[in-house]
Amino acid sequence: MAKTPTKKRKPSAAFMKPVQPDDKLAAVVGEKPLPRTELTKKLWVYIKKNGLQDKKKRTMINADDALKAVFNGKKQVSMFEMTKLVSGHLKK
Repeated sequence: MAKTPTKKRKPSAAFMKPVQPDDKLAAVVGEKPLPRTELTKKLWVYIKKNGLQDKKKRTMINADDALKAVFNGKKQVSMFEMTKLVSGHLKK
């Protein structure tokens, strides 16, 4: 019995389309348009570099001054809420 070749999964075109961060988000991830996947990676690099992930509850992100502007003034948000708040800082 011959195996059928498995197709490599292609990323969704919507995720690969570059998005433009607004000024508040650009302070964290840079000004250049980039795909959502890269934007999320850069955001996590920033969070880990600055030790902003909560030590006890790892799903929570503690905001510094730059992230507080992105998080609409909140001091702490969950990872899931973070993605929702970040999408509000993308220029259309």
